[in-house]
Amino acid sequence: MTNELRTRTVVGLILVAVAVGALWIGGFPFWLLLVVAGVLMQGEWGNLVGASEQQRKLAMYAVSFPLAILCPWAAGVSWLAFAFAAAAFFFVLLAARSFALALGVIYVCVPVMALLLLRGQPDGQGLLLAFWALALVWATDIGAYFAGRSIGGPKLAPRVSPSKTWAGLAGGVLAALVIGFLLHRFACLPIQLAAASGLLAVAAQLGDLLESWMKRRAGVKDSSNLLPGHGGVMDRLDGVVAAAPLAAALFLLAGAA
Repeated sequence: MTNELRTRTVVGLILVAVAVGALWIGGFPFWLLLVVAGVLMQGEWGNLVGASEQQRKLAMYAVSFPLAILCPWAAGVSWLAFAFAAAAFFFVLLAARSFALALGVIYVCVPVMALLLLRGQPDGQGLLLAFWALALVWATDIGAYFAGRSIGGPKLAPRVSPSKTWAGLAGGVLAALVIGFLLHRFACLPIQLAAASGLLAVAAQLGDLLESWMKRRAGVKDSSNLLPGHGGVMDRLDGVVAAAPLAAALFLLAGAA
């Protein structure tokens, strides 16, 4: 095993352990982990859209307010949190005079709200829902990687991400569906949500492509070098950013049906 692969493996295991531990505990620790990730992602977003150091720090400061309001000891996921997120968006837009940088506030706050909404459901349902939203993204990445490597074929978006193929997308969708139906069978995930896992896999791949497009425009390989062997926080959570809000929306729709 090379030093690079060893570093990537060790860091990856640490990240998984921290994420699973915070997810299992829920409450304040899960919120705190999401806040740290969100503020760091806002900084990386600023780098990718070409913001100055001062603008980037301003946006990180602004996004910390709606993320703080989301604390379970404060307002939590509420209309007040949405109002603070909107205020942060317009503050960054006006203060930094950058619409692209302000969009980072939405990019960060919406998935954090979605994950906290899912995890906050009562009677053990929250752990299952949040785990479903995260696990299907992990399954999508793994399925897409192995299907793409073993099958190959036509490229999915060659100008954005030359390594992604249609076969990889199909493998990711299949892997997500397997996870969804396993959770339905053994953990009582609602069948509607299990069946929607393939749709969330597509959303996760679109989130990945969005970040790849941003990195290509910025001329960089990774969103940052914060995580040795893994790049930045955005590199690890780009699929979650797209899939989590859709998962929350589907859960709310299923509950209203």
